[in-house]
Amino acid sequence: MSHQEQQQQQRQYQQMPQRPLPPQQAVYYQQHPDPNFSRAPSAVPVQQWVDPRHASVMTTTSSVPSSATYANPQQPVPAQRFTQQQMLPAPVPVSFYGQPPTQPHHHLQFPAYNSAPNNAWNDASSETSDHGPSGQPSHPQGPQNYQPYNPAYGPRPLPPQPPQMNKQPSYPISAGPSREPSRLGKKLSKKLSMKQSNPNIPLRSYALDGQDDPSQRTNKGNTRALMALLSEMWILHILIILGGTAGMSFFFPALNNYTDDQLWNITCYWKLGWLLPMPYTLICFFGLALPFRTPKFLYHDGLRKRRCDNLYILTVTRGNNREAVYRAWNGHKHLERLHPSVRVHVLTDEPFFFENINCYTCPKSFSTARSKYKARALEWYRQTMRYTEHDWVLHLDEESVIDDESVRRCLEFIWYEHDYHMGQGVILYNQYQYWKNWVFTVADALRVGDDLSRFQLQFSYIHRPIWGCHGSFLMNNGLVENCVTWDLGSLTEDYEFAMAAWAKGFRCGKVPGFIREQSPQGFMDFLKQRRRWFVGIWRLHHFLPKLWAFFWTLGIFSLYGTVASIPLGFFVKLETPRWFGLCKDLTFCTFVYLYILGIFVQDVDKGKNPLLVILHIPITFVVQYIAVIMEALAVMYGIVFPPKDFDVIKK
Repeated sequence: MSHQEQQQQQRQYQQMPQRPLPPQQAVYYQQHPDPNFSRAPSAVPVQQWVDPRHASVMTTTSSVPSSATYANPQQPVPAQRFTQQQMLPAPVPVSFYGQPPTQPHHHLQFPAYNSAPNNAWNDASSETSDHGPSGQPSHPQGPQNYQPYNPAYGPRPLPPQPPQMNKQPSYPISAGPSREPSRLGKKLSKKLSMKQSNPNIPLRSYALDGQDDPSQRTNKGNTRALMALLSEMWILHILIILGGTAGMSFFFPALNNYTDDQLWNITCYWKLGWLLPMPYTLICFFGLALPFRTPKFLYHDGLRKRRCDNLYILTVTRGNNREAVYRAWNGHKHLERLHPSVRVHVLTDEPFFFENINCYTCPKSFSTARSKYKARALEWYRQTMRYTEHDWVLHLDEESVIDDESVRRCLEFIWYEHDYHMGQGVILYNQYQYWKNWVFTVADALRVGDDLSRFQLQFSYIHRPIWGCHGSFLMNNGLVENCVTWDLGSLTEDYEFAMAAWAKGFRCGKVPGFIREQSPQGFMDFLKQRRRWFVGIWRLHHFLPKLWAFFWTLGIFSLYGTVASIPLGFFVKLETPRWFGLCKDLTFCTFVYLYILGIFVQDVDKGKNPLLVILHIPITFVVQYIAVIMEALAVMYGIVFPPKDFDVIKK
């Protein structure tokens, strides 16, 4: 190309109209704790945008362009940066706001896209949208330097889209004169009715309706006194377990026939099953021997509080047990009066719906790649509520009840435990029909002892969910829920969620509170519940869950060894090596103590008569043998007849 042609091309390029600048991104700021704090306008903000091509939310830091305007000129405080880039699945935006909410916005308890779906710049669509001192949104509908859209430069970017739902009407459509539908028409109508989508999102909160009568509350318990007692019982745990082991091994020879002259004999082969539970025994013993962590001497008003916009107390139910749902709602609805951030919600599946409560109904048309049943409903709720990093969700089952003191301790965990984004407390099984069936009451006492030992060690000292977590009394930060999501294809979605959160670097802590639930009241319900847990953990694609399921399976062989040693002892009269018997006695004392401790804690929380509390100890010692056999039968039931779907038991 000659020099003249280059000059001519350059003149033509200069005469062409310049392309308009792209729309500048909105800049939001988090309010500084000090109201007198100020910073120069050259501060580095956090910009956020949604890329509709990749359907992902990206957060980065950059310098402020010269034409950018601040959302809050009075206090332009930059928002907190992320330490690493987070990729969150759409349509859940990570929002940063100016002024924190000063009162609960119950009229904002539904996404704004229901009323303004075509507004691409309506950043106030999040549930935690806040208002400034003047009553106007602290961030405008769009940046002030927004350039006019020019169709010559491609299509306009789409805003974040809400969850896609079926738009079919919930009523039949007919045309022409009315007449009796044919058989084909009936089948078609039935097929269309199954595809109808009727999600329910309440437009206001029903929790504050009417007067609150404290005498009618059902969420009662002795949380404060019980936590104070447990914080000092770790010394008693050591004395009872080690004292019982020493007594059986050395001071009461009539109970066992031990010898110091042999290290191994033929009887050790069928007694080998006694040593199989040793890994679980040692884990539980160290969990009981370490001090039970409570907020005593840890939390005080001088600590810096972590921001909390919303604490959703979410009761998840299939919907067919209406009595349990309304019972839980009546026990929880007054909790919204404790703090402006508390929200009490109920989540169910279509076609179930509960009147006059904050009921969120997951539509039939909503689907994910892998999740089903409870996980599918939780994923729909997550996408509907659009969590931010300042939101928390407390997951409860339909029969779960949490008291006021435990809710306050949940808020303290959110405010002061800055290093943890997941938390879990202790679950008791004394809310309804306690001691109605002795076998099931004692069987679930082991789960209480497990929370006070193994999970106490995990959440108070390890801070990694190496043994998973429970689906109830699981409190997650919105950032965790958005990073992991509930698109999980497992029978134990809570365990899989915890492992996925651990893989992404999140840590867990102990919530010093209690919730109360109900034990199964039928033999088959008990077997199906344990079977789902065992098979669900075994099917997870992680090493630790499979290892834990393997140790669970060893309990069967331990039972077989115990039963076989009784008749064989009459034919082979040989003494057991003392070291062998010492390990067996430690396992025996630890297991029995876990059952007795679970019953004792639940009786104290329930306010039972002291004489009745003492009487329950020998009853538990006897009935726990039946409970151990039932636990082994549940594992064998899961191995022979594994479940195909999620089993919902009756309580």
